[in-house]
Amino acid sequence: MKPLDPRLLKYAQTARFFIIYISALGLLTAMLVIATDVLIAWIISPVITSHVPYSQVSHLVIVLAAVALFRALTMFAREAGAQRAANRIIVQLRGAVAAKATRLGPRWQARKAADTTTLLARGLEDLGPYFTAYLPQLILSCTVTPLTLAVMLWLDWLSAIVAVITIPLIPIFMILIGRLTEEASNRRLAAMQQLGRQLLDLISGLPTLKALGREQGPRKEIRKIGDTYARTTMKTLTVAFMSGGVLEFIATLSVALVAVETGFRLVYGNIELAPALAVIMLAPEVYAPLREVGKQFHASANGVAAANAAFEILETPEPPRGNTPCPPLQGAHLRVHDLKVAARGMWAPDGLTFSAKPGEITALVGKSGGGKTTTIMAVLGLGQIDHGSVEIVAADGRATNLKDIDPTTWWSNLAWVPQSPVILPGTILENIFPDPQVAGQLLPGGKESAELTAALDATGFREVIDNYGWDHRIGQGGRGLSVGQRQRLALTRALLGDQQIIVMDEPTAHLDARLEAQVGAAVSKLRDWGRIVLVIAHRAPLKNLADNVVHVRATPMSREETRQYGTNDGETTGDATPLEDYEFLDERALSDPLIGGGKQ
Repeated sequence: MKPLDPRLLKYAQTARFFIIYISALGLLTAMLVIATDVLIAWIISPVITSHVPYSQVSHLVIVLAAVALFRALTMFAREAGAQRAANRIIVQLRGAVAAKATRLGPRWQARKAADTTTLLARGLEDLGPYFTAYLPQLILSCTVTPLTLAVMLWLDWLSAIVAVITIPLIPIFMILIGRLTEEASNRRLAAMQQLGRQLLDLISGLPTLKALGREQGPRKEIRKIGDTYARTTMKTLTVAFMSGGVLEFIATLSVALVAVETGFRLVYGNIELAPALAVIMLAPEVYAPLREVGKQFHASANGVAAANAAFEILETPEPPRGNTPCPPLQGAHLRVHDLKVAARGMWAPDGLTFSAKPGEITALVGKSGGGKTTTIMAVLGLGQIDHGSVEIVAADGRATNLKDIDPTTWWSNLAWVPQSPVILPGTILENIFPDPQVAGQLLPGGKESAELTAALDATGFREVIDNYGWDHRIGQGGRGLSVGQRQRLALTRALLGDQQIIVMDEPTAHLDARLEAQVGAAVSKLRDWGRIVLVIAHRAPLKNLADNVVHVRATPMSREETRQYGTNDGETTGDATPLEDYEFLDERALSDPLIGGGKQ
């Protein structure tokens, strides 16, 4: 990233006001620095040369004290404002990256989710030193250094020339050392992201590893990655300490040259004491901002690397989005025509065609990897379609292509029930009714409405409410409820919603025969209510409920098709990509109709 990257101003609006703020304070600081040094020189000079009493310089001492106090207040305002602005800017960048990652869709997230999570949780936090230390010093180098140099030129032009000759040495060494630091910081970020990926995978798979008695297996690999991260961090610090010492040496040597040259001319009477003292005191102030920029660059280098990673995400092209409002779905049906999606050198699905009508259950069946989940992605408006179309066909026969529909208006008509439902920490009541107004309508005064009673009885969630109550608290991911209870909670949300299209991924998974029959009855009730029910089915009871069974198949691409569409290596599609991962960044998932929250 450049010293002041324009992209920062584009994606973090607070940065603009912050730069104006510290620029004004930097200009004020420059004037206060010059005033302090000049006042000290003009106070000391007559005392040394003429032995004037204190009373004759007391007024200057009072002014000096006022300037010093004002300078301290200015520094406090600058640092406090920088800290507050840094926090706000980091929050804005996190929000922008999270929103962008959500818009990029599940296919992009399948490849980048872990790295993006690490970037948001830890990487962007390193931007703090950039705003609190590096950027203010950069502004000071653009204000204090030139103004101080101008005053030196006015007081003693020979000393100013010496300073002008030696000043470029600091930026030259900063550039040389900065390149080393940038490489070290990039390696550190890469190690941190790799460690984050491993930890996320380990945590998500820990229950399975524990069940198999292999929970100690990844320890060696995790320790190895941790050691790599520690080594890269220490290398970055080593470069920072070495470069800091080099910059200090160059700045000290430059100040010494100015002081020696001025001292010789003072001895021979070629310059008066007052301007000589002022020049000697101003000389360090000329180099100090540049020296501090070099030192603080290393403290901020990790944040700069994280910012570059954030900008890379923010500048990733988004899938095209429609802007036509979703047409009314009453009496309409869903039509998928000749759908083909390229993945790993395969068409998955390949030429899929079917219609899903109101009051019917349409089941997608087929082998794993055949493209069932990819088909669901296309229907939800979250996946790429390489060939064919998904259309909404109105009662009068008019068809609207899904790619032309505004996704927000489309999602408001959908309820999505995955195998692992999105459940946030909170009570059962809060998870079923994210909107308190809806809770008040369906559970007025603590009494169930007829609609709520029917939904609870249909899904079998009644026994959960009877055992725990509405105020039972649930942990992250549904801890506190069994897998089957979580599934029934999600189905209850779907039944209570007013979405016309219900999309499910094997809703009877993880359930015993009794609960499977209850869930099957709930799915049948959705059909009886005239909803369009689209479900991925693996188990026979759910297939037997379906009015239409659609077989989804994958076929290899031809050599010419592979050249045209590529293999999409590294992208996870088909049934290997659980769609619940789409919500990995959205803490407000329950309020999104796409997840199947209550009425909106």
